[in-house]
Amino acid sequence: MAPSHPADRSELTLISRKKIGVVGAGVTGSRVIDQLCSVGQNHVLLHDTKTLVAQRLANVRRRGTASVQTASWHELLSESAAVSVVVLSCAAPHAQLARQLLSAKISVVSLSDDVTDVLELLGLHEMALANGVTLIVGAASSPGMSGLLLRYLADSFESIDEVHVASHGTGGPDCARQHHRALSGQSIGWHDDDWIRRPAGSGRELCWFPPPIGAYDCYRAEVPDPLLLKRAAPELQRVTARVSATRRDRFTARLPMLAAPNQEGGLGGLRIEVRGRRNGERHTAVAGVAERVAQVAGVVAATTAAALLSGEIGIQGAHVLGEVALPNAMLLTGVLNGGVRLHEFVGA
Repeated sequence: MAPSHPADRSELTLISRKKIGVVGAGVTGSRVIDQLCSVGQNHVLLHDTKTLVAQRLANVRRRGTASVQTASWHELLSESAAVSVVVLSCAAPHAQLARQLLSAKISVVSLSDDVTDVLELLGLHEMALANGVTLIVGAASSPGMSGLLLRYLADSFESIDEVHVASHGTGGPDCARQHHRALSGQSIGWHDDDWIRRPAGSGRELCWFPPPIGAYDCYRAEVPDPLLLKRAAPELQRVTARVSATRRDRFTARLPMLAAPNQEGGLGGLRIEVRGRRNGERHTAVAGVAERVAQVAGVVAATTAAALLSGEIGIQGAHVLGEVALPNAMLLTGVLNGGVRLHEFVGA
């Protein structure tokens, strides 16, 4: 038998890895673990800087054939841990963590919704390619589910040129803090071949979310959705993103949060409006979801990580949900099977 080449041994090491790592034992991290266990992923390593919190979550989620174990950061990176995919469900920034994981030839699913962090993550494309692994950026609710819904609606058009996203609600405390910061920064939008910036908290628009949520005033915010949706569909000419906010939210956005955020927000919503041409005529399609934000984010991230582990996502480098190169229809089906209900607007 011919001796194996060093590259062959490296490839075998990657193939033998069958575990998924989760970084972050908060509300969203727990939803990620729940979804992974529900689809038969029985080997999960959990890491959090708060060791006791991670151990408590692992003990609660360790049931039946599921094996949820805690691990230090160095253990997560080691070859002996046999981890091939890690979900970053902790607070941003994620770029430095992702860089270490990619260097260890571990694929990454990031839930970051911080604009600066997302730009740094996208900048790791060449590094991911060089190490033969994949980095999925913004695999949460918004961004994340918004990309899957964009591709779902776009496939029914001959061509699309506009997409407008609005979100309501927050997940865990870190998500609430990010929402607070997003209303005090500069919003990003794509308008007729150029990036534009507008003050966050401006541009009020009444947006209707799927029932039972209903209508809320939504405002521009510093969120990464326009960056990622434009990357997913380069043909778009106009891309905007808004978040719901009260008058108090807007007026206190530049101050420290007046009260500690809740452990988990209430029912949240996401709506996406796509415009383009269908059957030779101008057409608009609207879809959305009504569910707790952490639940949507957890299911989207877990479904994406499981697809990476199984090889259903085979492309390497940095990518975003909604890109034509990804199996978006399969991912959306997995998300819907995870209990997230899709709503579509039907009418004139």
